[in-house]
Amino acid sequence: MPGAGAMKARMIAFHLPQFHPTPENDVWWGKGFTEWTNVARAERLYPGHYQPHVPADLGFYDLRLPEARQAQADLARAHGIEGFCYYHYWFGGRRILERPVEAILASGEPDFPFCLCWANHSWNTAWQGTDSTLIEQVYPGWDDHAAHFDWLLRAFTDPRYLKVDGKPIFVIYKPDLIPDVAAVIAFWRQRAERAGLPGLHLIGVSHRSERWDPRERGLDASTMQVLPQRDGRIPRRYLGLKLRLALRGNRHQLTIWDYEEMRPSLLRSRPAPWRDYPLVLPNWDNTPRSGMRGLVLHGATPERFRPHLREAIARVAEHPPEERIVFLKAWNEWAEGNHVEPDQRFGTGWLEVIREELAAPSAT
Repeated sequence: MPGAGAMKARMIAFHLPQFHPTPENDVWWGKGFTEWTNVARAERLYPGHYQPHVPADLGFYDLRLPEARQAQADLARAHGIEGFCYYHYWFGGRRILERPVEAILASGEPDFPFCLCWANHSWNTAWQGTDSTLIEQVYPGWDDHAAHFDWLLRAFTDPRYLKVDGKPIFVIYKPDLIPDVAAVIAFWRQRAERAGLPGLHLIGVSHRSERWDPRERGLDASTMQVLPQRDGRIPRRYLGLKLRLALRGNRHQLTIWDYEEMRPSLLRSRPAPWRDYPLVLPNWDNTPRSGMRGLVLHGATPERFRPHLREAIARVAEHPPEERIVFLKAWNEWAEGNHVEPDQRFGTGWLEVIREELAAPSAT
């Protein structure tokens, strides 16, 4: 297992394979649209607001290029990240943003570990202030579940695929949206056994709920993603800003939370009685996508992220070595201000913190 012997945890970074043109995005947002479109036109919305985020070392890359994918892998490996967890989209047999992962599977490059996360949610325009559905997540039935697993098997059997005890890791973003999810999971486990796999290591994402039990869904583990609610809150020191926004006719107040203030609530408050993998959140600012409807974790910096990461690593210290997993959200979600790839402000600062904390001697 790459990196497991030297590092205190298995850092797996969620990776958005969106940075290339697609026919769907051409239709929805205009010819040539990628995430970089929103990133490049982002604006400061209040005093001290850090926007736009401009990439540094890797530039405005295109994930159709093998050189770009290799550069990402090299940078991640150099800073202790064991692998990427690529978002995977399956809409009743229809796949979107599939080109980078297809190229990785077909070429065998880069030689860098990975797993997949089924981002099983509909795409809509809610953050943009409208309620249009761009593509609906559907579950046509058992034939579709079989076809989905058969496609996944190609990834699961890739020698680079991340595993726990020989079992491929697969993350499901919203398990409760899957009708009869426990039966679907049992069906997939049967197919894995028939395919000669020793099993599957299935992880469900819980969203703010500490009582969400993966075992009730037939899953092996959970990871809890916590984002503050988008409620129009602005810290006291920004009350003047709130008044100015109101005078400008802002119907959907920008929500600003202080990163330092929110950090203690970004991880689970008490241990779970099942296997749970911490998910660390270095930063968040989705105003490039959402404008005044956005949510900002203000004041996020690599050094303010450090104690959050340190706590997450400590929580897996007693796990068996292959289960010392910490998820990082995210490697490259630039339009949500949620990335550790180098930018013009912090350079490789986020990555340096990750490398230092993963390699630091354990507390005695």
